[in-house]
Amino acid sequence: MRIYAIGDLHLSGQPPQKPMTIFGDHWTNHWERIQRDWLARVREEDLVLLAGDLSWGMRLADALPDLLAIADLPGRKILVRGNHDYWWQSLNKMKTALSGRLEFLQNNFFSAGSLAVCGSRGWLLPEDPLFQASDEAIYQRELLRTETSLQAAAQAGFQNKILLLHYPPLYIGTQTSAFADLCRRYSVRHCIYGHLHSEGIAAAFEGKQDGTQFHLVSADALGFQLKEINW
Repeated sequence: MRIYAIGDLHLSGQPPQKPMTIFGDHWTNHWERIQRDWLARVREEDLVLLAGDLSWGMRLADALPDLLAIADLPGRKILVRGNHDYWWQSLNKMKTALSGRLEFLQNNFFSAGSLAVCGSRGWLLPEDPLFQASDEAIYQRELLRTETSLQAAAQAGFQNKILLLHYPPLYIGTQTSAFADLCRRYSVRHCIYGHLHSEGIAAAFEGKQDGTQFHLVSADALGFQLKEINW
């Protein structure tokens, strides 16, 4: 089994109802480019981790064509919610709508051999200049959801853990964060996240800290190709 990751697909049907070229010409035909790379590299037995912001659909029914297009691609797909995934519903509703073809992380984890995939959406860090007092409750809730996922995997006996988030758990120049502390406490080997685009990519922390390797996998940061996570 190989492990791949990508986030921020920002799909809106075919043809796209919200073309991503409004954010720059580098987004031209971005979904076709991602699919081409995916089909060339991913096998059915491989694992693909999706770091949120998958569809612009406001309701699950609106997002379903995008989610089915992802489900049709090779590999086992596990995903977390992004800040633009307004279609996200209860786990039961999403599993039913997708006939179990995608796996959704929320207060749970998934096993893949000896590996546990944990995760949640995450949120803005208090160090972010955009963080406001109104963000505090969501931030604390996402920390709790993240720890609930990691705890469940640890209690099930998994030592090898990947943490999948949407929001960055660290920025360049940030020594630590509550999310990074969870990675250290639960011996997370890889932490994968998206959310950052354009000039924001330069603020991403990538590399190893306290035993955890951090990866930014927003689609444009990867040149619209999946990143292989070398275990």
